[in-house]
Amino acid sequence: MSPLHGFRITCFLFVGTLSISLFGQRQMEYLDRGLVALKDGNGGVFLSWRLLGDESVDTGFDLYREYEGKPAKKINDVPLNQTTNFYDPEADLSQHPRYSVSNASEGPSKPTPVWEQEFWEVPLQTPDGYRPNDTSVGDLTGDGRYELVVHMTGRSKDNSQNGVTDPPILQAYTLEGKRLWEINLGINIREGAHYTQFMVYDLDGDGIAEIACKTADGSKDGLGTVIGNASKDWRNEEGKILDGPEYLTVFSGQTGQALSTVAYIPGRGDLCGWGGEGGNGGNDCNGNRVDRFLAGIAYLDGRKPSLLMARGYYGRSVVAAWDFDGETLQSRWVFDSEGRENPYSGQGNHSLSINDIDGDGKDEIVYGAMTIDDDGRGIYSTGLRHGDALHVSRFHPDYPDQLVWGIHENETKETGFGAALFNARTGQILWGAAEGTDVGRGLAADIDPRHEGAEFWWNGAEGLYNFQGEEIGKKPNSINFVLWWDGDLLRELLDKNRIDKWDYKEEKLRNLLTATGSESNNGSKATPALSADLFGDWREEVIFRTEDNQSLRIYTTTEATSHRFTTLMHNPQYRLSIAWQNVGYNQPPHTDFYLGVGMETPKLPDMEIVKKRE
Repeated sequence: MSPLHGFRITCFLFVGTLSISLFGQRQMEYLDRGLVALKDGNGGVFLSWRLLGDESVDTGFDLYREYEGKPAKKINDVPLNQTTNFYDPEADLSQHPRYSVSNASEGPSKPTPVWEQEFWEVPLQTPDGYRPNDTSVGDLTGDGRYELVVHMTGRSKDNSQNGVTDPPILQAYTLEGKRLWEINLGINIREGAHYTQFMVYDLDGDGIAEIACKTADGSKDGLGTVIGNASKDWRNEEGKILDGPEYLTVFSGQTGQALSTVAYIPGRGDLCGWGGEGGNGGNDCNGNRVDRFLAGIAYLDGRKPSLLMARGYYGRSVVAAWDFDGETLQSRWVFDSEGRENPYSGQGNHSLSINDIDGDGKDEIVYGAMTIDDDGRGIYSTGLRHGDALHVSRFHPDYPDQLVWGIHENETKETGFGAALFNARTGQILWGAAEGTDVGRGLAADIDPRHEGAEFWWNGAEGLYNFQGEEIGKKPNSINFVLWWDGDLLRELLDKNRIDKWDYKEEKLRNLLTATGSESNNGSKATPALSADLFGDWREEVIFRTEDNQSLRIYTTTEATSHRFTTLMHNPQYRLSIAWQNVGYNQPPHTDFYLGVGMETPKLPDMEIVKKRE
């Protein structure tokens, strides 16, 4: 290990949360209050709602309770300007109360009922032989509430495996379980974790999210219209699809209608030219590495979102940026690392991260062990090579830049660290460990308040490490997802269908929630359908599928907190991380500011809240 000794910061420009664009306001989605009401187990009702990104941190709120046939009654004595949660001990649950929230500048929100269970259940119309898998959210109707887009999976295969798969299916649902549409991607899109990366985001600024993904001959949109040639079957005898046209399609979030279809960039080209085992070495001509896809959303001009679609990371990596004006996809730029000696080849992960690493308001792409600028040019390559896990955030309150905690596959000491912390802006490696090791998982989060900044751990190591790379104790036996769940600033641990708290004194996990009757996704990856700040205050929700695959269950906390922040969905980096969470090996979201013990009050970017066009 090479710890960072003598770390000192004397003065710096706080760039991590400023993100003020010189090119105009960043468009962000309109959200309603997201008020939720849950029984707390003691006869009362726990209430939680959003503070929005264009509001003052001390905005005051009033809460109202109503019963059927009776006028609403305010239940707080003075405006609530310190928190965005409240406990109502006087509710008569037998009369099925409903709640609303308002502030001085707006009327009461739409009345919200009390959840009947500890979760919100969304019934699904799961196709026979399928199960709900990765899920994303977007406002598909323009009312300020999120709808769900669910990737339904049947028979699936990893890229390295032969065999025919079922067609991938995307379905959209309201939170009440109304199905809005179904897109069937057809037999010429293979099913598996690396094939279909779907983006849900308002790409054209009309206040309604679109859906974008790779399509092919026979893909059918939400209105039943076929893309390309419906009669073509491009599957070979091994069940792989290595010939035939490839498309990129943007679909309407309201109807699922295909709005624009273009040729996918890049095409397959030389099947053998996408790398071999362990990065750049060797060749792979059987359709494994050529069909590894990633995707994301980035504000490349600082104001409007662009769509990113990528191919390859073991060897050649190509990232194509697209703009959508409501009618047509237009190519913005293409980054290509083609060439075995190219320093940007072989550096990609099974995921990516979109981050404003230099504080100019425009986003860059942290593509594993290397980074691409907002104009499509490479900024740096660390040379740490391909890996499985990636986390980017401000992991220390006094460090001026965002940091990358990367987990890498390195089989020899000559190829570098298996786990490393490096500067997101410059690529400077602060410290690393596990040289010459193929490390599969790792996490970064503030889980121990006795040490400033985040803690770091990975599988294969016994210890937990601080920001300087010093071992500080035993590591948690949970290395998957993290989320903010209880009332403090520390992050909790999510694995399978469990949420656990790290007891840093006893050095063991303490269970906070086991989602009985629910299951995680993606086999041994054991990831949720989605974790995100979907409603309520700044804490995060988690979505699991039910054991019978007929519903999704959304879990939220009922613990009070004295901390008050803007909804995390109005933090630009966090919101984009929800868009790319379903990509490849799913990774948890992070903010662009340090959220943990010892944090400063986060500053907000200059944003334009976009409502549905009339």
